[in-house]
Amino acid sequence: MNRLRRVWRLSPAIPTCPVLYPVTTTFTFHRQISPRATDRKMQATIEKYPRKNDVYIQYGTAGFRTKAELLDHVVFRMGVLAALRSRAKGSMAIGVMITASHNPEPDNGVKLVDPHGEMLEVAWEAIASRLANASDSEFQEELAKVAIQTGVDVNKPALVFIGRDTRSSSERLGEAAIAGVKFYQGTAVDHGQVTTPMLHYYVYAHNMNLTPDPQLEDSYFSKLASSFISLSKEITTKKNYSPFVDFDGANGVGALAIEKLLPRLGNTLLLTVHNTDTVTPSTLNKECGADYVKTHVAAPKGFEPTPNKRIVSVDGDADRVIYSYVDSQKQFHLMDGDHIASLVAGYLMEMVKDSGLELSLGLVQTAYANGNSTKYITETMKIPVAFTSTGVKHLHHKALEYDIGVYFEANGHGTVVFSNNARNLVLQAMNDEKLDESKRRVIMRLKQVMEVINSTVGDAISDMLLVETVLKARGWSMEDWEAAYQDLPSRLMKVHVKDRNVIETVDADRKCSKPDGLQKEIDRVVSSYSFGRSFVRPSGTEDVVRVYAEAETQVEADKLAVEVARVVYNNADGVGPIPS
Repeated sequence: MNRLRRVWRLSPAIPTCPVLYPVTTTFTFHRQISPRATDRKMQATIEKYPRKNDVYIQYGTAGFRTKAELLDHVVFRMGVLAALRSRAKGSMAIGVMITASHNPEPDNGVKLVDPHGEMLEVAWEAIASRLANASDSEFQEELAKVAIQTGVDVNKPALVFIGRDTRSSSERLGEAAIAGVKFYQGTAVDHGQVTTPMLHYYVYAHNMNLTPDPQLEDSYFSKLASSFISLSKEITTKKNYSPFVDFDGANGVGALAIEKLLPRLGNTLLLTVHNTDTVTPSTLNKECGADYVKTHVAAPKGFEPTPNKRIVSVDGDADRVIYSYVDSQKQFHLMDGDHIASLVAGYLMEMVKDSGLELSLGLVQTAYANGNSTKYITETMKIPVAFTSTGVKHLHHKALEYDIGVYFEANGHGTVVFSNNARNLVLQAMNDEKLDESKRRVIMRLKQVMEVINSTVGDAISDMLLVETVLKARGWSMEDWEAAYQDLPSRLMKVHVKDRNVIETVDADRKCSKPDGLQKEIDRVVSSYSFGRSFVRPSGTEDVVRVYAEAETQVEADKLAVEVARVVYNNADGVGPIPS
């Protein structure tokens, strides 16, 4: 067919859409296709994913998250934005993950993954919100403005990796994301059902040329399994450690992932996998999974716990992990992210000291960290602790200030990050022929620990292998681990309000700056409780205000939480039942 070469003045937002902006680019069109027809075709694609209401949705800590039926246009537009972001980052792969993590099954969400497997750059969160909330008629114009403001070269190719969890809505929304990538003339690679950490790793591994794309899944599981097995072989003293573990898959994608990992582990870790129903939508996160165990301080449903046997619970997209157990008296014991952080940081600090390497190590926490955990880490373990606002992006950024940065939220979301300096020093020391043999063994073990950790993001399965490595090295049972320090009793509550954004916080979320006078009332209530502590903050994933409280006893922690929740309810236009 004959082709006609034409020069159009094109919007940098839509490579084949003429008009509007003074950027001259040469394209080849079929003779029969006019610019106007191309524009109509694009508009028809937008109209396939219309914005159905005027509800404002904001890109928050976990991306966009709300009822699944409200997200089709949002996910489509995030597919478009991901292709734009890929071009802005020199055609490197960008990830789009469809998940609502620990939320109920009717919810869903979408978040973008940046080139090194990290969360979306903060400056682009506002761009994402702008595009998601633009009217259908304004969307292309807004997109063009973003392309101009960010200096995107529309002639570069764009590559987007797409993953999704097991929700009934996720496949449909995944198709919307693919449509968005294609709309912006990018290449979409559908990785299907994967954990969120797997997609983060895929993006990183592709962009760093670590492994060919067809082998990304095999590379992910092989990396974890081989490193864990190597570490396990070095540990000969078991003492009270047992390799038998109950794994709670939350009836989500983590259950699928662990079944792929298990055959690679051999006898190093003997998991009994529970809550694996990924077919029945209503079972996802229902009375099981990391969020249920942490929030309800109760063992997951779906199986009868064996006394003193470790229970590992992941959440719906497997980026959180919580440990727990039930003792011989059927009392429940929770080992949350604070316990994991102290366990891991202590082990790493010992290796750093024994290796002789000059490396800084620090631990990052949020206001949700139990007060006794902070006291134990700083006073007993002598490890520096820094505080940040709630949200993994804040912890991750702060952790990068250390050579070895450990961060875990109390909810079990966290990892360990290593600086280039740390990695280089380890590699140099391994090749130092004059190095003492005992130090060489420690450094080799540190290298293997680096490999078992998914440093791109919190990874429940990777974190589990790390915890198991430390417990085995220590020769600890769950009781031994728990004996390190005792948590102060705490309570977490939600308060439904008309607008969560009326609550503003400072000092890493530990103080409330708005509404005026609210913090004084909270301080007044807290002052009447022994070891009392409480703070409030707007949720990053739900239309609620979260209330956290600690006190000397569980009864007092519960009472304090209710009192503070009522103060929030009265000062921030609470809706629904008064907290009780």
